[in-house]
Amino acid sequence: MGTSDTKQGGFRVTDRRSFAGQEADEAEDASSAEAEAQGQGHGQEDDSASSSTVDERAARDASALPAVDFHTFVLSLGSSARTVIPSDIQQIISVDYRALKNSDTAMALKQQVLPPSLKDFEGALRGVGIDPDKDVEQLTFASYRSGKQGVRVVGIAQGQFPMAAFLKKMRLQKVKPIKLRNSDIYPMPAGMQMTFLDDNTLLFGDSGALRGALDARDGYSYSLDSNTQIADMIGSVESGMVWSVLDQQGTQNMLHSALGDAAGLADYDTVKKRILGSRYTMNFQSGVNFDLDVVTSDSMTAATLSSLLKAGMLYKKVSATPVEKLALDNVTVNSDSSNLQMRFKADDKQFQGLMQSPLFAAVSK
Repeated sequence: MGTSDTKQGGFRVTDRRSFAGQEADEAEDASSAEAEAQGQGHGQEDDSASSSTVDERAARDASALPAVDFHTFVLSLGSSARTVIPSDIQQIISVDYRALKNSDTAMALKQQVLPPSLKDFEGALRGVGIDPDKDVEQLTFASYRSGKQGVRVVGIAQGQFPMAAFLKKMRLQKVKPIKLRNSDIYPMPAGMQMTFLDDNTLLFGDSGALRGALDARDGYSYSLDSNTQIADMIGSVESGMVWSVLDQQGTQNMLHSALGDAAGLADYDTVKKRILGSRYTMNFQSGVNFDLDVVTSDSMTAATLSSLLKAGMLYKKVSATPVEKLALDNVTVNSDSSNLQMRFKADDKQFQGLMQSPLFAAVSK
């Protein structure tokens, strides 16, 4: 699933006014053509009647189609969102914002582990007249490597935004956008900037991160779809309430933390170079379900990692609190072909207790 936006991102802020003017011109032309047609012969009236019948049939066919719920489209990354994510990705984490608000456990998790920039962004949105509680459907953060500038983070919000109210607020405040190619960039509080990619997609971040993302969209650098390893992993997880993909280096670091003392074993040094990446989903419809897949180059590597992770869990149980031990008992680890699979399931009470533990704080950094 995804929106049907083009790479250019549909109509931007400046496009909406020109499009409205175009609609008015077309309407005027249509009225003139209709008046001219009324003055022509009887034969043309027959043709018009035939055309009308076709139009009515088409209208009936269109009305028979089911209504489209915008929310079903934003569960996955729309094409406008994908084009602004640079290729050299470290991690993407995406949140189904409205579904998250229906779960107390999910909201508690959001406060503890989601990026600090999320809180800054919510405040910044309110500062420009957009209510994140009402207008945002999906929120995605992408951290990408930018050469000597290190890792940069850009955010993408998808939803139904009150663009007219936003533009009015900018005019009243006498805020003029910065023009970058065909994008209008507006300032936000907390030192951030933002631009509309289309009517339903908002890009934000600091100046350098935002420009790097727009360079990817405009063809000045490679974008997400050129990174087939990451792009392929996204397709397996993007229907989750919370989902994430992590590159090779990030996955190696994550596993090193998860393995604890077991990471010092010689077997881990042998296999870590054959780790390709990882993906996970979290869902909160019935308790908490966390599903992690580590993608490796072959089945032997996956089986070795499975054994190492089980050993790491035994190490952690030695010093774990009762709550942590219960959580570890709810973890299953297996390998399936070239994938290491870790599954965790708990009820809301168990998981909220686990979030206060030192173990959770260590692995969720």
